[in-house]
Amino acid sequence: MNIDFGKLLLLLTVTTLSLFCLSLMLPSNFSGTYTAAPFLLLELLNDDTDLAHTILIELRIPRATLALFVGASLGLAGAAMQGLLRNPLAEPGVVGVSGSAALGATLAFYTGLATIAPLALPLGGIAGALGAVIVLFIIAGKRAETTTLLLAGIAINAIAGALTALVLNLSPNPFAAMEIIFWQMGSLADRSLLHLQLAGPLMAIGWTLILLAAPATRALSLGEVTAASLGTNVRTTQRQIIVGTALCVGAGVAVTGVIGFIGLVVPHLLRKPCANDPAKLLLASAGGGASLLLAADIAVRCIPVGAELKLGVITALLGAPFFLYLIFQLRRLEQ
Repeated sequence: MNIDFGKLLLLLTVTTLSLFCLSLMLPSNFSGTYTAAPFLLLELLNDDTDLAHTILIELRIPRATLALFVGASLGLAGAAMQGLLRNPLAEPGVVGVSGSAALGATLAFYTGLATIAPLALPLGGIAGALGAVIVLFIIAGKRAETTTLLLAGIAINAIAGALTALVLNLSPNPFAAMEIIFWQMGSLADRSLLHLQLAGPLMAIGWTLILLAAPATRALSLGEVTAASLGTNVRTTQRQIIVGTALCVGAGVAVTGVIGFIGLVVPHLLRKPCANDPAKLLLASAGGGASLLLAADIAVRCIPVGAELKLGVITALLGAPFFLYLIFQLRRLEQ
C-alpha cells in the first residue's frame, strides 16, 4: 500500500475525530430501539435544561477522551517498544508491561492507598510498568532473540498474574476482590473527569518523551553500535523510550484496566504505509491506536447484550488471532 505520509496522518486524524464525535453521541447502552444520541444533541440546544450538559461533560467527554488518550498511548508505546527491541512481536501487553502495571494498580487498591491518595493508583501502575520494562530492557541489551524475549514476557506475565491472584486471595472483602477482577478486564464505563485529570498529564509526558526520541529511532533500528557511530546517544534514547512507555501504559492501565494488543496490531497495520520508517510509525501508531480503541469502545456500547462487554475482552478477541498470525508469518520467514 503506497500512500503519502501526510495523507495518512490526515486520514487518521479525520477518522479519529469522527469516531470521537460518534462516541460523544452514543449512550452507554445503545440498542436499535433507543435513540438517545439525537435527543441529547437537541437537549444541548435547549437553554432550559442542564441534564444534557451534565451527561456530556461528566460522562461522555471523559469516556471519549480517555479512549483517545489510552488508545494513542498504547499504539505509540507498542511502536516504541518494537523499535527499541528491534522485535515485531514486542508490545506492552504481550511482554508483560500491562500485566505488571495492573499488579501495581491492584496493590494500590488492596492497600487502600487509592482511597487515601488518588494519585496512588496511576503511580502504582507506572511503577509496575517501569519494573517490567526495565527487565525487558536488560534482556534486550544482551541482544536476545525473539524466542528469548517472548519467554521473558511470558515469565513476567506469569509472575504479575500470580502476585495479582495472591493479592485477590488475601483480600478480606470478597466484594473488593470482585471489583478488582472486573476492573482488570478493562473498561471505559463510568469514567469521570477525575480519571482524565489523573491520567491525562502523565500520558502526555510519556508521549513527549517518546516522540522526542523519534529521530534517534531511525539510527537505533540499525543496531546500538551503528547508532552510536552515527552520533546518537543510545542510552538517552533508550531511557526516554523506557520511561515514556512506563508513563503511557502505567497511567492508562491505572484508570481503564488492562486493554491488550492495541500496541501490537496498530504498528503492524501501519508499518508499510509508513515505509518502515520507525520515526513516522510512532506518530501514525498514536493516531491508529486512538481510532482503534474509540471504535472498540463504540462497539461494546452497540452490541445488544444485557450488561456492557468489557473493552479488554473485545481487544483480546481481536488481537490474539492477529498475534498468532504474526507468529506463523515469522515461522515462514525463518524456513
